[in-house]
Amino acid sequence: MAENVKLYRRIADSIAEAIESGQYKLGDRLPTERELAEQYGVSRPTLREAMIALEMLGMIEARHGLGIYVTGNVRPVATTNAEPTSEIGAFELIEARRLFEGEAAALAATAISDEQILELEALMERMAREEEIQGEDADREFHMVIARASGNGAIIATIENLWEWRNRSPLARNILTRARGMGLEPRIVEHRRVFEALKARDPAAARQAMRDHLERVIDHLLHATETEAVQRAKQETSARRSAIAKRVAI
Repeated sequence: MAENVKLYRRIADSIAEAIESGQYKLGDRLPTERELAEQYGVSRPTLREAMIALEMLGMIEARHGLGIYVTGNVRPVATTNAEPTSEIGAFELIEARRLFEGEAAALAATAISDEQILELEALMERMAREEEIQGEDADREFHMVIARASGNGAIIATIENLWEWRNRSPLARNILTRARGMGLEPRIVEHRRVFEALKARDPAAARQAMRDHLERVIDHLLHATETEAVQRAKQETSARRSAIAKRVAI
């Protein structure tokens, strides 16, 4: 496969090819996520993105307590010519943000102005009191103030671009929408730790606080994509119970 194809996409393509070739047939259960991650030598977030990509194509379905099952054996034709750069996943984005924004926070701690400190404090207050969408806007601006405080134009452009990919990438939008439905909101306590480190002009503490914050975002995304399957299973179980109750009542 081409070197510029994203890692999760290579894994998804490999599993899709196995399904299309008949290695895994309709109705078959795939190996567990842990087994697949070990087989391909990738992290749990990368494997999860591959699974969600295949789910979006209608090729697999995760059934809580039962496993991952093959539900389609042919990929839609439109996906064969998809632009790889438009398929950056949410986990990839957060991992990249953790790398760049951690260093941006460390650099900002050495140069941040008193006015920017006050701006960050006001943004945290907005995150705490505003509705979800406005809170997300304040969250983004909080991170962009830190990027600007670094004083490095390349860092500012890179971080801004990473935030924009949240809306450009269908896969990232899908995962973040699931997470939003499970309560992914600006994490005030973690932002406060970043803020305090910046206020203290402590580069090492700012770097670590930012990395810790974004690591917890990754954990939340993993939990949210699991919890959605759990909730779906509960709803299906409830529906079956209702149907049985109606039959018994007749």
